[in-house]
Amino acid sequence: MKVVVQKEFAGRTISLTTGEMAKQAAGAVLVQFGDTVVFVAAQNGPSRPGTDFFPLTCDYRERSAAAGKFPGGFIKREGRPTQKEILTSRLTDRPIRPLFPEGYVDEVQVMSNVLSVDSENDPDVLSIIGASAALSIAPVPFNGPIAAVRVGMIDEQFVLMPTREQIKVSRLDLVVAGSKDSVLMIEGFAQQLPEDQMADAIMFAHRAIAELCALQEEFKQKAGRPAFAAPAAPENPFHAALREKAYNALRDSKVSSVKAERSGGTKQLKEQLVAEYFPEGATTTSNGWTREQFSAAFEQLQYRVVRDLILENKRLDGRTPQDLRAVSCEVGVLPGVHGSALFTRGETQSLATITLGTARDTQRVEGLFEETLKRFMLDYNFPSYSVGECRPIRGPGRREIGHGALAERSVYSVIPAEDKFPYTIRVISDIMESNGSSSMASVCSATLSLMDAGVPITQPVAGISIGLVKEKDRFVLLTDIMGDEDHFGDMDFKVAGTQKGVTGIQLDLKIDGINEEIIRATLEQARKARIELLKTMLTSIRRPRGEISVNAPRLLRTKIDPAKIGLLIGPGGKTIRAIQEETGATIDITDDGTVMIACTKSEGAEDALARVEAMTEEIKVGRVYNGTVSSVKDFGAFIEIAPGKDGLCHISELSTGYVKSVDEICKVGDKLQVKVIAIDDQNRVKLSRKAVLAEQGEGAAPEEAAPAADLDD
Repeated sequence: MKVVVQKEFAGRTISLTTGEMAKQAAGAVLVQFGDTVVFVAAQNGPSRPGTDFFPLTCDYRERSAAAGKFPGGFIKREGRPTQKEILTSRLTDRPIRPLFPEGYVDEVQVMSNVLSVDSENDPDVLSIIGASAALSIAPVPFNGPIAAVRVGMIDEQFVLMPTREQIKVSRLDLVVAGSKDSVLMIEGFAQQLPEDQMADAIMFAHRAIAELCALQEEFKQKAGRPAFAAPAAPENPFHAALREKAYNALRDSKVSSVKAERSGGTKQLKEQLVAEYFPEGATTTSNGWTREQFSAAFEQLQYRVVRDLILENKRLDGRTPQDLRAVSCEVGVLPGVHGSALFTRGETQSLATITLGTARDTQRVEGLFEETLKRFMLDYNFPSYSVGECRPIRGPGRREIGHGALAERSVYSVIPAEDKFPYTIRVISDIMESNGSSSMASVCSATLSLMDAGVPITQPVAGISIGLVKEKDRFVLLTDIMGDEDHFGDMDFKVAGTQKGVTGIQLDLKIDGINEEIIRATLEQARKARIELLKTMLTSIRRPRGEISVNAPRLLRTKIDPAKIGLLIGPGGKTIRAIQEETGATIDITDDGTVMIACTKSEGAEDALARVEAMTEEIKVGRVYNGTVSSVKDFGAFIEIAPGKDGLCHISELSTGYVKSVDEICKVGDKLQVKVIAIDDQNRVKLSRKAVLAEQGEGAAPEEAAPAADLDD
């Protein structure tokens, strides 16, 4: 049976449809907003033997046909997921995962496919709405519904579900997901938005989310799918036994400022218990309890111990809930790169390096919408040695791409405009050591390395992660969480920004939502920590260096009349190639007449710029040019002062003294400095060498003023 529900939302119609497509799927929904359509299917299946985690997989795909386009490249079929698809897959996963019951380990897969897209509405938030709707009518224990919206800010007013054109001029790009009662996921980027305004934007989004959750409730009722509850997990006999035997010992092993000591003490205690319960490698105890049950119970005991300590305001490394770990910063740590910095916060460490390039180094980004060029990139690498592990080296995974994108967009708002700093900028953050919030460490190291490279960022940016332990109505917020606090806690709330406000924000939860009180308290606690971080960071470098690295290319920029692009290029590129070969510079020209000149040496860049300007600028009265004698006459010399542009230097203007013959002063091919003294109605140019000599204070006789080439004859 086909079921359709719809409502007016943010000035457009949103609809949910099921019963028409993919009838064999556990749940299938077509979400339409405006003319953007996303199909989402949810499917469940039995778990694999030995699975001890919830195997949820969310995949989002954009088909080029949805926008009436062919895929770029040689193969006209979509291949591996793009960065946008990976980030949207993560965006879909994060608010859904906490709403499945603990201990549920069946396979669940959510697949989102963009079928049609208009020029206004981004389909990413529709994937979250569709995933919730599909799971709500599938035979899985999903504690939904949830919904997601995007919020912009234009002229200090919040805009619900802004169009793509509005986002381009918006101060805020915020995606919030949640249930009708609480917020579950936040991901947003802003231009230094104060914390109170960011909190207001989140709550503005949540009010709209409640409307979409009500629509999904109506959808569930019309679809007629019965509620599904997961079977209760069997009681683990080890829970009570381990709590009585090992609780106090585990508390003692968990308290240390060094990660290795904590993990080592916990490992030793676990091995002792294993030897006691399973002597000589046994797989079960005498009463039939299994090793799998023991492992699950020991993990649960760790969960209880860590949370109990935190609720008593006792953190594992001895800090108070508001304390940062020790922070150290160093810039200029690598000699051959364009900029570098090492940022260390406790046992989390990021090494950032900067590469400055030209317009040729921009990254071309293709997708459903118009093609764009990226001139700022931040790549995040998380090698296995950073956590003391061994694993195969593969390409960047979803986590690395997600963390890199978060750090990149958190720093992007302070990158100078292209007309002020025309370089393409790439940051690489290599995580050298990790114990909590390496993405925010990447924000800090990126800021320091950018300043070390001489990039004139508008404000320094720092980032910090705030954790949470919540039991009933009581909660504790934790500044600068460590790995164990993240693993056994309820929240990882990352906030990046400047002293003026927030530039990036990301919330991940393990519980079914947080309220406004926690959100506002977290933003305020993060602000205080960020200011403290910025003070420490600025002790290593106060402001961006005045000059870029000697290893970086020198970039100069000028604007020419587009009609003269052909003149600059020359027949078959002859002219521009000659300039590049003679100066060692690289020259790029855009259709609007912008000329970018890059060279490893400043002298070469300046020489190339002078040649370009001389060739393309209008000849100006009063300007001095380096010309070449093209012909010699009895009455004077014709001098080429720009390609294809000659002027006459009359014999009376060749020197400050009397000149008997032009040949005494110059011959064809000689280089002379001349000044334009007049341009007549017929665009004929009159030149003077005498004026240049007079300005230089030279009153020598004509013979003495002659070029060196004549004296050598």
